[in-house]
Amino acid sequence: MLDRIRASMPALPPAEQRVAQLLLSDPRSFATLPVVELAERSHVSKPTVVRFCRSIGYDGLADFKLKLAGSVNEGVPFVHRSVDDDDKAGDIVVKVTDNAVAALLRYRNAAASQAVERAIAALADTGRNSTQGRRIEFYGVGNSGIVAMDAQHKFFRLGVTAAAVSDGHMQVMSATMLKPGDCAVIISNTGRSRDLLDVAEIARKKGATVIAITASGSLLAREVQTGPHILLAADHPEDADRYSPMVSRLLHLLIIDILTTGVALRLGSAQLRPLLQEIKKNLRAKRYAEAPRGPVDPAGR
Repeated sequence: MLDRIRASMPALPPAEQRVAQLLLSDPRSFATLPVVELAERSHVSKPTVVRFCRSIGYDGLADFKLKLAGSVNEGVPFVHRSVDDDDKAGDIVVKVTDNAVAALLRYRNAAASQAVERAIAALADTGRNSTQGRRIEFYGVGNSGIVAMDAQHKFFRLGVTAAAVSDGHMQVMSATMLKPGDCAVIISNTGRSRDLLDVAEIARKKGATVIAITASGSLLAREVQTGPHILLAADHPEDADRYSPMVSRLLHLLIIDILTTGVALRLGSAQLRPLLQEIKKNLRAKRYAEAPRGPVDPAGR
């Protein structure tokens, strides 16, 4: 959480930067001090302290303090541990699992609920008007392309017009056809992919809402920190330059699940339940009947 705030500082106004500097110098005290004292120590007004919390994606000072206290006091009960060449299978199970759990708990403590709320609202509005030609496009390459396909699968089950695009040329064509009211969800672990940065720029120029699931402080994150666009920061300790990301994929899938759940609630169960029940019914016809239990009679009786 503190790393993300540190990376976001250059984009903040000077007064809010002073609040951020106070926070980073002593996070534990910041989580407990009243707003009056925070304002005095930062040499800013009380509303500026609240604006700082909202600028970095939280509902306000109370929401920010709650997340901050969870981050600096509770922390994460697991540490990131690299797998060694001589590790046995049991060691690998423990280390890989601990890495995944640590990343998920870290996201739970640091997630900016205001940014998530804005993303859910934008996606639900587009989904609600998909019959009028509005659509959601999910963009990713490599591992992120797999996450984009999972997102398409989840959203189209909600009756929303959605597509996953992982080819660079197709991404450019798809983004060029976006228009105001559409959503472009760009998924990138490093936030440095040229193809995805091009897509973000094109989508912004076409008036679509860009939602980036990426590392805070990355090039892609900077692309969406202005205007109506939304950053869903997904930070983790994996080094993507050393090996293929695993934890990041799980983290991105979790964020997609959160967005899907939020959009489903916004669209309303009365509309979705009959559709999902019909899908389940039709899928049963694609499965073999369950095998009979108990011993099989050799004679077929």
